[in-house]
Amino acid sequence: MKCICKYLLVFALGTSLASCSDFLDMTPDEVLTLDDVFNNRIYTRNFLTHIYSWTPTEANMADSGGAWRNPYTGGCDEMEIAFGGAYSHQINNGGWNPSNIKDTQVWPESYMAIRKVNQFLENVDRCPTSDTEKSHWKGEAYFLRAWFHFLAFRAYGPIPLLDHSLDPSEDMLSIRRSPADQCAKFIAEDCMRAYELLKDRPYVDKVTSDGDLGRATSMAALGLRSRVLLYIASPLYNGNTDMASFRDVDGTPLISQTYDPEKWNEAAKAARLCLDEAAASGYVRLYERDSDPVTNYQNIFNQNWNEEILWAKNIGTYDHWENCCNPISFGCFSIINPTQEMVDAYEMADGSTPITGYTDNGLTPIINPESGYVEEGFTDTEYENRWQKGVSNMYVNREPRFYASINFAGAIWLTSRASNWTEPHTLEFWYTGVDGKNNAGSDYCKTGYLMKKLIYPTVIPFQSYPVQQWVYIRLGEIYLNYAEALNEYGGPTSEVYNAVNEIRNRAGLPDLPTGLSPEQMRERIKHERRIELAFEVHRFFDVRRWKDAEHTENQPVHSMNIMEGTHMQDPAYYKRVQIEERVFEAPKHYFFPVDQVEIDKRPQYLVQSPGWTTPTSGD
Repeated sequence: MKCICKYLLVFALGTSLASCSDFLDMTPDEVLTLDDVFNNRIYTRNFLTHIYSWTPTEANMADSGGAWRNPYTGGCDEMEIAFGGAYSHQINNGGWNPSNIKDTQVWPESYMAIRKVNQFLENVDRCPTSDTEKSHWKGEAYFLRAWFHFLAFRAYGPIPLLDHSLDPSEDMLSIRRSPADQCAKFIAEDCMRAYELLKDRPYVDKVTSDGDLGRATSMAALGLRSRVLLYIASPLYNGNTDMASFRDVDGTPLISQTYDPEKWNEAAKAARLCLDEAAASGYVRLYERDSDPVTNYQNIFNQNWNEEILWAKNIGTYDHWENCCNPISFGCFSIINPTQEMVDAYEMADGSTPITGYTDNGLTPIINPESGYVEEGFTDTEYENRWQKGVSNMYVNREPRFYASINFAGAIWLTSRASNWTEPHTLEFWYTGVDGKNNAGSDYCKTGYLMKKLIYPTVIPFQSYPVQQWVYIRLGEIYLNYAEALNEYGGPTSEVYNAVNEIRNRAGLPDLPTGLSPEQMRERIKHERRIELAFEVHRFFDVRRWKDAEHTENQPVHSMNIMEGTHMQDPAYYKRVQIEERVFEAPKHYFFPVDQVEIDKRPQYLVQSPGWTTPTSGD
């Protein structure tokens, strides 16, 4: 008889989803059979609720593995993680391999969750509840099955597809990877099943939901479908002859070798459906509540469950995240550090590009003279909520999203611990500054920048933390998905311009210039995704699906000179220095390696990702 530990069932989503008191009263050593669970409405709901707990805590960008975390933001050119134990360092220096990939937990956690979803779908019809409730629950389950398959797919590419819970009598050793096209089709179809079953739940409003925040909705399903169809249309999967040798054991190609432009059309239609349903719902739209675009952009992430969010995870009062992004003078860790390359990517306030490239292995920027950007000197002007007098000119007159996303030397942040949190604190990342290395222990800001986006500007570390969320899917992404797919399919039509300009205008930037070629528009869209979706776990996978990673990730990253400087206007600090030489081997690093333990279980059926071999002793 199959049994389920009640203790596991109790583990729901903390602050996110409601549970029931009589369920919580049960002791950890009691067990339930599947019959017990699915003959009880409360137990059935909590079984489903527990599956949500497998969604990764992507706010945790800094720690090593073991808890289904986020090695992606620090594992690409937008971020440096100052904590040496982060798995992202293995990715960046080429030290990741089939023996240590288990630290990321992506493969095992995905398939444990998928098994639970399939068990739920196979048994939920037995539950004594209304057909309407069962229909909603099934919609959530189909979404979750799509979601957990997608989490594995985005890391590993072709993956095994499981549409039922495996029985011990089955030949589990014969489970193998499915071609990428089949994976995307499976995920997209589950999303549509979820959408059809959840049509009357486009958005979960916190006023009326009675504890349902965090559960899947029809818009979450359409958002995920848009993303996976964009991925499968992209160069990594669509006619990628560099992956010709990536085949199943029977010789079946796992990556399409023939380019199909219709995949872009399908991706465009999927994004358009999501946008249309958002408009029709009356609930879902771009967040535009604040007149100041800096505050407006910040509050997309700080106003929980606002109208732009298609799906998010409630993460409670997650102090670790806040402490990683706050300076050492506050007693915090100061280890979530945007790279100089990321800082340079933000436009000027008028929409012009400040830096067009680099020389001297990235140490010397090529400055666009028409942008007005200046590297030398310090400003005698100020702009509330953006910069104060005396800061470096390189931080002046940048676009609003820069000031919402990046904390730099001389920026005003929170309040000062030295004055009992009553006065504004000027960030001092230079060497002798209160936030600088000279005043630090093992933790300190390594690049001269801290991530400001995604965290709350009113937090007082170690005193008060708000209830927080992590946004997985939001409407701003869907506008950019639509623009990219439509441009690739038919060129820069007015609809492409409109979609990109919606995002730019919301960010306080002017429209794109007219007359762009398809290639020019492609680069504009790539840039817009880099900025608009920064630090939201898109860049790592975007540069891979575009096949750009062998260029963007295979070069040094830079910082300010944190080993120098005694005051805010010390020129020694504002010298670019290299902090890390990064490694990317193509095609090897486009996909995660499968844990060697998994390969060893069924070597005759489960093929390893291209280029990966098991390291020998001493490697």
